[in-house]
Amino acid sequence: MPTAGPARFQAFDLLATLVAVVRTDGVVVFANAALEDALGTSRRTIEGSQLPECFTEPLILQNALEGAGSNEFAALRYDAWLHRLNHEPLPVHVVVAQTDTPGEAIVELLPLEQQAKQDREERLIDQAQANKELIRNLAHEIKNPLGGIRGAAQLLQMEIESRELTEYTQVIIHEADRLQTLVDRLLAPHRRPHLVGDVNIHEVCERVRSLIQAEFPKGLKVARDYDISIPDFRGDREQLIQAVLNITHNAAQALAERRAAGDAQITFKTRIARQVTFGKQRYRLALELHVIDNGPGVPDSIKDRIFYPLVSGREGGSGLGLTLAQTFVQQHHGLIECDSVAGHTDFKILIPLP
Repeated sequence: MPTAGPARFQAFDLLATLVAVVRTDGVVVFANAALEDALGTSRRTIEGSQLPECFTEPLILQNALEGAGSNEFAALRYDAWLHRLNHEPLPVHVVVAQTDTPGEAIVELLPLEQQAKQDREERLIDQAQANKELIRNLAHEIKNPLGGIRGAAQLLQMEIESRELTEYTQVIIHEADRLQTLVDRLLAPHRRPHLVGDVNIHEVCERVRSLIQAEFPKGLKVARDYDISIPDFRGDREQLIQAVLNITHNAAQALAERRAAGDAQITFKTRIARQVTFGKQRYRLALELHVIDNGPGVPDSIKDRIFYPLVSGREGGSGLGLTLAQTFVQQHHGLIECDSVAGHTDFKILIPLP
C-alpha cells in the first residue's frame, strides 16, 4: 500500500463495506463514503474524531486497536453496535486489521443485515444451479421411459376390443401426455437459445399487465409506479416477460379472496439501485423491479423453498413458475428475492444495468 497522503485510501470509496483507517490511539485518518452514509455524519466530522466513541461499547475497539499496534494479532473480528445519528444503533461485524504503516489499522464494518443478505443470495444462486442440474437430469431420465409407456399403451389399445379396457389405455396415454408436458416445461429454459436484444423494462411490465388484466378482469387493479429514467439494457425480452408473468400470475391467483371482495391490487414498481452488491458481484447500477401484492403472503411452511422446483403453495400448482422465473433472471446475471408478510408480498427482480 502506498504511504503518501490520504489519496492512497480513495479506492475504499468504491466499496459498499463501511471502512475507516484509524491510528492505534483511535483517531480516524480516513472514513469512506459508505461509513459516512451509515453514521449520518460528514466525513470532515468523522476524520480526526475518536472511532471507538461511535460504538455502544468503545472499550472493545480501543483494546483491539492497542492489540493491533503491539502486533498481538494480524486481524481481529467481533460483533458490535454502531451509533447512528437519529437512528437506532446498527449491528455490525467488525474486522480490525493491521496495515503496512506502523501505528495504523483498517477497521471494516459489515452490517449484519447485509452479511445475512449476502449469505442468502449466495444460497439462492447455489440452489438455483443445483436445481437446474437436477431438473435437467431428472427430466431426461423421465422422458425416455415415458415415450415407451405411451407407445406400449397405444399398441395395446389397437389389440383390445373391450371398451372398458380401452378406457384404461386412454388413462395411461392421457397421463403420459400430462407428464410429457411437465417434462417439456422443465427442459424449456435449457432448450431455447438466449435471444439478446434491447429491452425496455416498462414494455415488459405493460405486456404482462395487459395479459393479467385480460385473464383477471374483475376485482383486480394493476398499478404502475415507474421510474421512466431507467435505460434500456441488453437481454432476452421474451424470457423476462415470462419471468415477470410467472410472478404476477402467482400473485393474481393468491389474491382470489381479495378479487372476490373487489380490492385486490398488484403494483409494478421500478427503480434504479446504485452501488449494489448481489450474486457475489458489485454493480454501479442495477434495475430493481418490484411486483407487490396485497394478498395473504407466502405460507411460512414454504417461505424458504419457494424457488425450489415442484414446491407450490396453491392446490393444483405445478411449482415451476418461480423456479423458471429465477432461471430466466439469473441468465441475465440477476436475482429474484422475496419479502412477504400477510397483506404485503414483494418479489424484487435485480438485473445489472450498463
